[in-house]
Amino acid sequence: MPGVQPSPDHGLPALERPDPPAAAPGDPEEADWAARRREAAAQRARMLRASRSAETARAERIVRAFLSAASAEGLEPVALRAKGYGGGSARTPLRGWYLRADRTVAIDVEGRFYILTRQLGLRDRLLGVCPSPDPVPLTIGEGGRDGDVVPLRFALDRLLPGWEGRSGTPLV
Repeated sequence: MPGVQPSPDHGLPALERPDPPAAAPGDPEEADWAARRREAAAQRARMLRASRSAETARAERIVRAFLSAASAEGLEPVALRAKGYGGGSARTPLRGWYLRADRTVAIDVEGRFYILTRQLGLRDRLLGVCPSPDPVPLTIGEGGRDGDVVPLRFALDRLLPGWEGRSGTPLV
């Protein structure tokens, strides 16, 4: 093409191209840059933790309001079961409500959130399992496939339609 000059290293394999000039290993400029990058990464991590903590606190308030409404209206909890990745299920000591139709996540009567899918062995299927609670999310299925993401409030509304209006607790 007229007017376009090839670069001086054009045609050289990547390993033969000269490296860009770098700061000397003991250079204060390089140390300052690395320190700034570490501090920026630490600040982002602090902000992410604070954001997740605030989201969990808000979700826990929503669940507490739901539990109050469910109790007042007599919504009966059911025995919760864990589902195996390869099929099958196992008993748990938990009672509560499934938040998804596929019964993979639930809240118990204390308001703790559980992901109920796991690897199940023969012993688990026979004797049952005791899942550990996870932080309550505002959005169920975040990071999953399209259509699998459900806001917590919508999932709770499927269990007890119109509960928010009757809860008496502002959920803002």
